[in-house]
Amino acid sequence: MSDDPEMRSRPRNLGRVFNEVAELYDRVRPGYPDELFADLVAVTGTDKDASVLEVGCGTGQATRSLAALGCTVTAVEPGADMAVLARRRLASFRDVDVERSTFEEWDDRGRRFEVLVAASSWHWVDPSTGWQRAHDVLRPHGWMALLGHVVVRRPGEPEVYAETADLHEQFCPGNPDWGHPPLEDEVRASDEGWGVVDGPGALFGPTIVRWYPTVQWFDGDGFADHLRSLSPYRRLERDVREPLLDAIAERIRTRMGDRASRRYLSVLRVGQRVGHGSRPDL
Repeated sequence: MSDDPEMRSRPRNLGRVFNEVAELYDRVRPGYPDELFADLVAVTGTDKDASVLEVGCGTGQATRSLAALGCTVTAVEPGADMAVLARRRLASFRDVDVERSTFEEWDDRGRRFEVLVAASSWHWVDPSTGWQRAHDVLRPHGWMALLGHVVVRRPGEPEVYAETADLHEQFCPGNPDWGHPPLEDEVRASDEGWGVVDGPGALFGPTIVRWYPTVQWFDGDGFADHLRSLSPYRRLERDVREPLLDAIAERIRTRMGDRASRRYLSVLRVGQRVGHGSRPDL
């Protein structure tokens, strides 16, 4: 089960379209709960002296929480506008450096890290090289941590897609990205491991998985802006996307009292690097 509906979106370089809406992305995307970072510290033993590599930092939402722990953070981000905004948001932290690159092409310059974090971004990394690259840039007994959000619903609770499925089919029929979010209890019961199709094999040990329920509230226009930041909507042609989102906003105003929730299970997945299959550490 995917951590994020965007994980179904291909090709992988579609992730770069977020660069077109960097300010919007920073404003409407959900952050991660403090409990998640507390658990990350407890599981990995991360402290203020730890070096952390963040892959795909976006506008620095998770980076700010990592930096607040006192860690030294190297953040890699391919989008030029996203990287600029991340640097601006993180300017008050002395030990954070944002480098513009894809993870696959990034020059590590021999640097090695205690923890690698990817927050809602690992699905944009090519798994044929990404897992090995992650293993190689981590120190012995280092940790890999994937953070994400699963959009969920609860029985009997009003939910936007249930109220707008007809609009989605009207404006963009047959799109494989459309569908009802899974029930929260189903996600908790069925999802385990790394939560991605292509796992790391023997490069990392057993995965620790922890869930954190979170919710965002929007009015109709705010929900439409949120959808504008998601790749299934970003990849629609503008003359399809904008009428669809206008109709969704109007439906929220007229049927849902102009108040709609986006409910998530935020998730932390952590596994420790094992020695098998590595190049010699530098």
